[in-house]
Order: sequence, then structure tokens, then C-alpha cells
Amino acid sequence: MRMKGSVEWIMVVVAAVFEVGWVIGLKYAAAAGEWALTVAAIIVSFGLLIRAGRRLPVGTVYAVFVGLGTAGTVAMDIILFGEPLRLSVLFFLALLLAGIIGLKAATSTKEVEKEAN
Repeated sequence: MRMKGSVEWIMVVVAAVFEVGWVIGLKYAAAAGEWALTVAAIIVSFGLLIRAGRRLPVGTVYAVFVGLGTAGTVAMDIILFGEPLRLSVLFFLALLLAGIIGLKAATSTKEVEKEAN
């Protein structure tokens, strides 16, 4: 049995992945092709976010999207661009992710079904 809204939550996660791409693109894009990829990532990211928001609680969707995008961007800065890994950054990322998980858990399936109708 499929959980209501699971496809939409997958869209939110994929949108957050594209968000990481366009945020990095805004900082590092130099050539026309890199800018084109950045714009494409923005379109895909917000397109998926908008589609997911049609069936899911918009406040929760946006919080999850931004939180995952933030965590992903910080992780890519550390992995790809040599940003130093600090304990304070890990603490606040863990706090952010705990808040996202808590917000998602607090959004009941009944609320999702009600918004879908």
C-alpha cells in the first residue's frame, strides 16, 4: 500500500537536489553553458516544488525543500570545494535536519489527504 503523497515527497527531495545544483551554479558558473545548466536547475527545482505543493501542505514542503537544500549545499561545499568541516556546522545541520524530520512527522496523513481533495 502506497503512503499518500509519497510521490510528491520524492519530488520535494529531487527538487532539493536540483536546488543544490543551482545554488552552486549561481556562485561558480562562468561560461554560457554553465549558466544554462544553472537556469535549467532552477526551472526543474521550482517546477517540482510547485507540483508537490499542490498535494502536500505548502509550509511543510517549503521547509523540507529549503532545509535539504541548505544541508546539501553545505555538504557540497565541504566535499567539492574544501570548506573546512567544523563541529558548529555539524551541530546546526543536525539541528536543522531534526527540525525538518519533526515537521514532516507532525504533518499527519489526514492533513495530506484533506489538502489533496
